[in-house]
Amino acid sequence: MRPILFHLGGFSVPSFWVMAFLGFFAAFVVVRSEVLRRGYGVDLAYDMTLHAYVGGWVGARLFLIPSAWDLFVRDPIRFLLMSSGWVWYGGVIGGTLAVCLLVYRRNLPTLVIADVVAPALAIGLGIGRIGCQLSGDGDYGVPTTLPWGMSYPNGVVPTQERVHPAPVYEAVACFAIFAYLWRRRQVEAVGCLAGRYLILAGVVRFLIEFVRRNPAWLAGLTTAQWTSVGAVILGVLLVRGSPGNRLAPTPTPT
Repeated sequence: MRPILFHLGGFSVPSFWVMAFLGFFAAFVVVRSEVLRRGYGVDLAYDMTLHAYVGGWVGARLFLIPSAWDLFVRDPIRFLLMSSGWVWYGGVIGGTLAVCLLVYRRNLPTLVIADVVAPALAIGLGIGRIGCQLSGDGDYGVPTTLPWGMSYPNGVVPTQERVHPAPVYEAVACFAIFAYLWRRRQVEAVGCLAGRYLILAGVVRFLIEFVRRNPAWLAGLTTAQWTSVGAVILGVLLVRGSPGNRLAPTPTPT
């Protein structure tokens, strides 16, 4: 457990923020590679990453409000600016909306851009979950007697119990999803790569929620599980509805 990764003079550098930055950087590298391969200008990669960064952080914080309403009402400014407590699905939705705004303004093909983003989301989240593991920010799971269970006594949200290292589970799954999508990126029909990401990521998160500490919301399932169900359904629709033509549309000037 290492909530503070290192110090620069009198300034403490949290491991969570270092890994979050590395996650966005890795996602940018992936997006840059894909937009260039598909014939778009490199400036599109920078703009997409910036939009995803801003929209993602805003969404990740705002989606926490319903589950921490008392804290938000008590001190809204402090709540919005504190370093812990981020909702991944909120980040994905916020980042997606911001990138969609960019796509709309530039008249870009939505499904092509979704395919560009899919592998980046997988690797970005995988690296981000390493930050959750290092910081012990409360994303760990319920108590377990399994040999790989671990405690987080020095975490941001400490626990002495041996619990499921849920961030490790998700990080490993995300890297596997990235590897799969990266190998398939040149053979899938338009929209399929994004669809497969939604299916795989949705299934992974749905299963991991069974060992997470999140409370049930509806019909015995957590909010994240219901969101996962929606992601899987949308992914299936994208895969089944993708055109047979495997060539992406010709880029328009950006």
